Amino acid sequence: MEDYGHYLKGAIGLGYIQCNKVGEKIENILNSNYEIDVAGEKIQADVSLKPMYDPKSIKIKL
Repeated sequence: MEDYGHYLKGAIGLGYIQCNKVGEKIENILNSNYEIDVAGEKIQADVSLKPMYDPKSIKIKL
């Protein structure tokens, strides 16, 4: 799934990363390199566990 993230002010994509080991450390997953295939071109991807929205509505309250 891809879309424009208005809160992030940029394009976002949502995907699934399968862990190969039970109990694999989050640091290993976050520090790995990932690419996304966009129309046959490999694009470097950043991984984050943070929500792609303002879960506490802090921005609205400012």
